[in-house]
Amino acid sequence: MQGQEAAPERILALAYAFWRSKVLFAAVELEVFSTLADGPLELPVLARRTGVHPRGARDFFDSLVALGLLHRKAAGHYVNAPDAELYLVRNRPAYLGDLLQHLNSRHYRNWDLLARALATGEPQSRLGTETYEGFYANDGSRNTFLRGMTAGSLLAARALAQAFPWDRYKTFLDIGTAQGGAAVEIARAQPHLTGGGFDLPQVEPAFMQYVRDNHLADRLQFHAGDFFTDPLPRADVMVMGRILHNWNGASRTNLLTKAYQGLPWDGALIVYDPLIDDDRSKAHGLLSSLNMLIETASGSEYTASDCKSWMSQAGFRDIRDLGLDGLHTAVVGFKKKGSAPDQADQVEHKTRS
Repeated sequence: MQGQEAAPERILALAYAFWRSKVLFAAVELEVFSTLADGPLELPVLARRTGVHPRGARDFFDSLVALGLLHRKAAGHYVNAPDAELYLVRNRPAYLGDLLQHLNSRHYRNWDLLARALATGEPQSRLGTETYEGFYANDGSRNTFLRGMTAGSLLAARALAQAFPWDRYKTFLDIGTAQGGAAVEIARAQPHLTGGGFDLPQVEPAFMQYVRDNHLADRLQFHAGDFFTDPLPRADVMVMGRILHNWNGASRTNLLTKAYQGLPWDGALIVYDPLIDDDRSKAHGLLSSLNMLIETASGSEYTASDCKSWMSQAGFRDIRDLGLDGLHTAVVGFKKKGSAPDQADQVEHKTRS
């Protein structure tokens, strides 16, 4: 209506959004959802078991109800909402709590320095000002970071384990594997595959423990090295998940070229990150790129078109994008002697189905 002032609700919702995040983060830290996994609990019992003081307990748990994370039964008992039961109960296969703790303990603090990063163009985190070797030297920060990387890639890795035509291949390598989350999801979904992860030597104990915990030590092995200076182990398919966005253009093309050189003919490279859409209209990829500004010396997100161009320059052909979860997109390229579009056609079919 002409002359009517715009409503402020959208601005206010954005301004207060951190309240909601912090309530969720606190609930994960206090194991609220895991505590309710065995069944409904009334307020005093839930507060006592989670260590919440009576002064804030009712408002805290009712806030989780208002946010849709808990339900409150007529008798006053609290229960997990279905998505909280699935994703926020510790030791469940789809547990995302480690990601939320990573966001709370690392990203939340680092994002307080966003304005400084924008003004200086410089990283504001320890990870952006030293090598990964130095960062991994601290056992506490390394293990928290690695668990966060596993949870952050979980949904994308599960989608990739189903969406790519793995039946054409026998071996795979997860480059920059961290704790081995993607390697485990692919191997679990595709029992015919053997493979492993490639990362710095400091990561090996966490990788091997995670693989053993998932009963895959007979099919997955760790390869230690620096992917900028050491050759990559051979494999039919190589995966670079949440890797390229850590580096600048020259480093990206270097890594893509090394992957091309290490693949056999008809091998494939899969790259995935929280890509920026070509229209630059979706928030998550853009915000993720700002996170890379804060976290890294030269990293950023990029578009699928950018990645296709870099992969083409490295020699890959039949390059296609492949949707994964709601936050990640993969770009797949093949090392071809001649024209053989059937592999790419299968990727395209799975993308469209």
